[in-house]
Amino acid sequence: MKMNKIGACFTLMLGICLGAVAQNTNYLGKNDPDAKKVLDALSAKLNSYKAVQANFTLKVEDAKGKLQGSRTGVIYLKGNKYHVSVVGGQEIYCDGKDIYTYDKSSNEVTITKNDPATQTISIDKLFTNFYDKDFLYKLNGESKVGTRTVQEVELTPVDKTKSFFKVVLYIDKATHVPVSMKLFDKSGSRYTLDTSKINGAATFTDAQLAYNKAKFPGAEEVDLRN
Repeated sequence: MKMNKIGACFTLMLGICLGAVAQNTNYLGKNDPDAKKVLDALSAKLNSYKAVQANFTLKVEDAKGKLQGSRTGVIYLKGNKYHVSVVGGQEIYCDGKDIYTYDKSSNEVTITKNDPATQTISIDKLFTNFYDKDFLYKLNGESKVGTRTVQEVELTPVDKTKSFFKVVLYIDKATHVPVSMKLFDKSGSRYTLDTSKINGAATFTDAQLAYNKAKFPGAEEVDLRN
C-alpha cells in the first residue's frame, strides 16, 4: 500500500482528511446548504483543538470491493506540523515545509516538499473551510456507525484533473467529529480511513513532531524537493 495516500486521506479526517458523477448535478453546480452546516460544525470543532492525537485504520479496496491491504497507526498533529506513525515500520514527519517519509523495510527516507496550495486534500486543510473553494458538496442523509449516528457528506472536486472523483465523510452528529472517510480514486481503488480515540487536547512538543536523522541511523535519504 502506498502510504503517501495517508496524507491525502487524512484530510477530511481528522485528519481530516470523495457520487460517481463528474459533477454534482443534484444541485446544478450549487452546494447543499444542509451539508455546509455539517461541514461548518466539523471545521469549528477541529479548530477548537490545540493539538491532536488520534488512532487510525486505513484500508484499500479494489474496484470490486476486494481488500488489498490495510494499515493502522497514530497521528500527532499541531498546526501545520504532524507525525504519522504506521504500524509495520513507517514514519511520516511534516515540519510545515517538507515531508519526510521513512520506510523501515528499505531503511530509506524520502524527502518531498509540502505544498498545501497545490493539494485539494491535505492534513493542513482540515482546519479550514477548504470545502467552499475546492468541492461541491451535498448531504446524503444519516446512518449508523456502531452506536453512533453519523451524517454522510459527499464531496466532488471542482478540479476534474484530480486523481480522485469523490470523497464521502461520515461525521458524528452529536459531537461533530470525523468518524470515517472514503476516497474514490479514478484508478478504481477505494481508500477508507477510520479514526478513533481522538484527543483534541494532546500534549507533545514540536521536537516530537520533527524528523530527526539520528533516530534512523544508516538510512539513505532520497531528496525529491528539486
